[in-house]
Amino acid sequence: MSGAFPATASAYAGEWDRFFLVLVAVSGIVVAAIAIVIVGFSIRYRRGSKAKRGLLPDAITNELELTWTSVTAIVFIFLFWWAAIAHLKNVIPPHGALEIHVLAKQWMWKAQQPNGVREIDELHAPVGRPVELIMTSQDVIHSLFLPALRLKQDVLPGRYTYLWFTADKPGVYHLFCSELCGTEHSRMTGRLVLMTPADYARWNAAQPGVEDLAAEGEKLFRSLGCSGCHAPASSVHAPDLNGVYGRQVQLADGRTVTADEAYLRDSILLPRKDVVAGFQPIMPSFRGVVGDGDMVKLMAYLKSLANKGERQ
Repeated sequence: MSGAFPATASAYAGEWDRFFLVLVAVSGIVVAAIAIVIVGFSIRYRRGSKAKRGLLPDAITNELELTWTSVTAIVFIFLFWWAAIAHLKNVIPPHGALEIHVLAKQWMWKAQQPNGVREIDELHAPVGRPVELIMTSQDVIHSLFLPALRLKQDVLPGRYTYLWFTADKPGVYHLFCSELCGTEHSRMTGRLVLMTPADYARWNAAQPGVEDLAAEGEKLFRSLGCSGCHAPASSVHAPDLNGVYGRQVQLADGRTVTADEAYLRDSILLPRKDVVAGFQPIMPSFRGVVGDGDMVKLMAYLKSLANKGERQ
């Protein structure tokens, strides 16, 4: 749509625009009906008119109440169902989505592509392919807003939040922070650059030579001494990290959790929070040692172990 609405760059955006228009139309009908009743009653029952005054018969009153209550309930249940279905379809990204890490800080957006390419206040992504944004904040609460995709997600310090989309229209679109995050909040903007798969591949290839995130993460993993405990020949009894990402993990307190990004982050920064069953809580905390940028690399490396058949 043009004019009253920002440009759309996904089917999801178009669906929300249609929902918004229906919601406005329903609200307009309700407002118009109430306005007509108010004006009609004001004229009919004005002072000095001969209109009959008094209570309506009970039968008529009950029928009216049942009618407007039922119609209103049906309309709003339908609107709730429509919005819930549209939202729930966009909660869980499909398997194999392109993962891009986003780090928010006052007052910029830092993105890192799967091959290690870094961007500031720009986010390049291909159209026609699911893209998942894995986001965290370095300082305060921010909120990533992509108007062309009709998507917004809070970005929080100390934890991961997620957003995914499948764009269908190449172009350059706005990217904003929609959460007041300090004195320069209004300047925390950027560009969403949506490209055809071929153009995206050429853009990636044209960037300065970088090592992919998983390789950088492996180097960091070894430099921090993690391989000394998690290696097969180590004398220290530590959990096997082969295929750890996405696996169900039994904890010492009897709980079972999924080894997602949040669990792995806590295991690195708060190792005594969720101790794996059968292991002693001997892992040191890397809080203050591993920053948000390094955490992105470690996550990429741990995810890369998911399909490996040998222990690292």
